[in-house]
Amino acid sequence: MPHPVINLDQLAPQDLPPQYAATGAAAERFAPRMAMIGELIGMRALGCNLTVLAPGKRAFPFHNHRVNEEVFIVVEGCGTIRIGAASYPLRQGDIVACPAGRQETAHQIVNTGEGELRYLALSTNKSPEVVEFPDSGKYATLLLDAGGGANTLPQRTVGHIGQSVDYWEGE
Repeated sequence: MPHPVINLDQLAPQDLPPQYAATGAAAERFAPRMAMIGELIGMRALGCNLTVLAPGKRAFPFHNHRVNEEVFIVVEGCGTIRIGAASYPLRQGDIVACPAGRQETAHQIVNTGEGELRYLALSTNKSPEVVEFPDSGKYATLLLDAGGGANTLPQRTVGHIGQSVDYWEGE
């Protein structure tokens, strides 16, 4: 069994794997470095990571989860979180709840400070998951491997809301 205790100074945040990293113009805005914590300390149903953002960067597009809940705890730095139609300043010590739901729960963190923004992201790990991206009109479905945890790369499908193929197409 993994050791149940780890200190933040033991973590080495890494860039996203190439298949999940932003490309093109998006790479100028999105550049999270993450250290996956959940599996390191033995978590199965709860995901946890340390996310680090350079000034002006975001981790992910504005999105909402239909199944999983998230909590963010700011460890260092400052920024802004957009939730639904509102924006809120963030600073060290802030705790933010992002329950599952529709576009009113959509969220995105941006480092608006001059130094790094470091925050813990905790989430339930229910699968399958549906994520919506209100700004771009997209959705994603995610399916974790059976027995996989937070570090398991999911099967992911991304599409545009309202576009689908017929159920019987290709059968």
